[in-house]
Amino acid sequence: MAMEAAEIDRLIREGLPGAEVTITDLAGDGDHYAAEVVWEGFTGKTRVAQHQLVYAALEGRMGGALHALQLTTKTPPA
Repeated sequence: MAMEAAEIDRLIREGLPGAEVTITDLAGDGDHYAAEVVWEGFTGKTRVAQHQLVYAALEGRMGGALHALQLTTKTPPA
């Protein structure tokens, strides 16, 4: 069962309050997405740690309801 882009967006925004989130459906199948997440809370964290925070916000849906997520994480511009 595929996830809707709006649900991915909601979960990330709830898990990372204040994050700017852009979700793109890469294949038009509701199963392969790209997410760009810009969040102040990423400051000082490694890219791996940033991605782990996003995956935690998705509450275990990666690999199940959400098959593929191309993830880009950034801190806001200074």
